[in-house]
Amino acid sequence: MSDPLAELFAPDRATLPLWLAPMAGVTDWPFRLLAQAYGADLTVSEMVASQAMIRRTPQSLKIAAPNARNAVATDLVAVQIAGADPAIMAEAARMNCDLGATLIDINMGCPVRKIAKSHAGAALMRDERLAGQIMAAVVAAVPVPVTVKIRLGWDDSQRNGLAIARIAEASGIRAVTVHGRTRAQLYAGQADWQAIGAIKAGVTIPVIGNGDVTTPEAARQMRDLAGVDGIMIGRGALGKPWIFREVAHYLRTGEQLPGPEPEERARVILDHFAQMIAFHGPVLGNQLARKHLAWHTRGMAGGGRFREQVNHAPDAESTGRLLREFLGV
Repeated sequence: MSDPLAELFAPDRATLPLWLAPMAGVTDWPFRLLAQAYGADLTVSEMVASQAMIRRTPQSLKIAAPNARNAVATDLVAVQIAGADPAIMAEAARMNCDLGATLIDINMGCPVRKIAKSHAGAALMRDERLAGQIMAAVVAAVPVPVTVKIRLGWDDSQRNGLAIARIAEASGIRAVTVHGRTRAQLYAGQADWQAIGAIKAGVTIPVIGNGDVTTPEAARQMRDLAGVDGIMIGRGALGKPWIFREVAHYLRTGEQLPGPEPEERARVILDHFAQMIAFHGPVLGNQLARKHLAWHTRGMAGGGRFREQVNHAPDAESTGRLLREFLGV
């Protein structure tokens, strides 16, 4: 059986693998498919709370359900789990594998206060012993590759990203994604790519860099400065899923690809909206689509007025009509 994760990091690859970051409320199934269509080598699900997963809550199963359909464009179906109990995390990982996940990612980077208060996410970086126990338990529980996403540390007084990465390596974790900020920074300031590079230099497993990659030039700068094995893109893909295509081309050739033509952009927006309605249903899909339509229409003439109208559209049919009128199709 081939190892798709090993293939992602094969030394003869033309460019670094590009990953879509897990983003709560954003990287649902329709958005992941869109990113894959534009060249993302791996897309990671929204974070699934391990406690909710083992209770089989509707929301957790909704995130995991597409995996059972095997309707994925790549060989890897990655699900990110979060929690603070090794046994529960292990069971959640097993359940996701049963539903079709072919890669499990452990969240040790979420800075949100609600997550941190439960000792999960980035809070795990404050307890290296527990972090190691969780990683070892998950690795032992599943037959698929396990990765972990971390930050540089909790704050500037505890920048222990390298220590956590080394624990991950010793636990059998296959790759580490490093967001170049501490938890205390949240998303403020600039990501420290040099610090990511220091972690890369201190372990032998692949390190994926994350933070502030919003352009092809930024991707090359991170690659050159940090020496990473892959690049994870999050906010840079919002309303701009073709960034994966642009980054891959730029890293390979040093040339800029032109942006999509208006016709392509309109098709992407319409298709994405239709997929959200089909996946989430007309009520929830219409509500969730508003933020995506806001991202999609940034910088477009008349976008402000359109977004104001969409935010007050009572149903999916009304939103669809406004969207077609705005796009002129």
